[in-house]
Amino acid sequence: MLKERYQKEIIPKLQAEFGYKNIMQAPKVSVVVVHVGVGKMSKDQKNVDAAVKTLTRICGQKPTETKARKSISNFKVREGQVVGLKCTLRGKRMYDFLEKLVHVTFPRVRDFRGLSPKIMDAGGNFSLGFTEHLAFPEIRPDEVEAVHGVQVTVRTTARNSAEGLALAKALGFPFQQTTNNK
Repeated sequence: MLKERYQKEIIPKLQAEFGYKNIMQAPKVSVVVVHVGVGKMSKDQKNVDAAVKTLTRICGQKPTETKARKSISNFKVREGQVVGLKCTLRGKRMYDFLEKLVHVTFPRVRDFRGLSPKIMDAGGNFSLGFTEHLAFPEIRPDEVEAVHGVQVTVRTTARNSAEGLALAKALGFPFQQTTNNK
């Protein structure tokens, strides 16, 4: 659905806006990475398993464990200890996830007033963080043992932040209206 809309509506719109001669010049979403840091939860394997289940439900695929490369005594981290989980989404799953994120998850976030346009980096990529994973529709609040945050990174082929912002707005991401009243 979103992919078809991208090909039929968004590419021509971006071509007109930025003057691309070829449709291959139009920016597109290349990959979406969803990750969870399990730092303090890693003491108990039960919490890590719950985070794996949560991320599997949200993304539709099993996450990869990210492990500490070296020990850091101040953070009580040992080499090889699981410090995070990540899912890399491409293709159909990526577009399905983006559509669910825009149309279902954002409206469920408490006191959500839109994304800041400043989240866009110089390469047209952006990251968003959720303090509670309960905003995702697959999570049932009565089954949750520990609340944790979720980070979503959207990587695009945009060459600058203006192209990335135009792509994100065209995909339906709700951005705040900027006002220049000082």
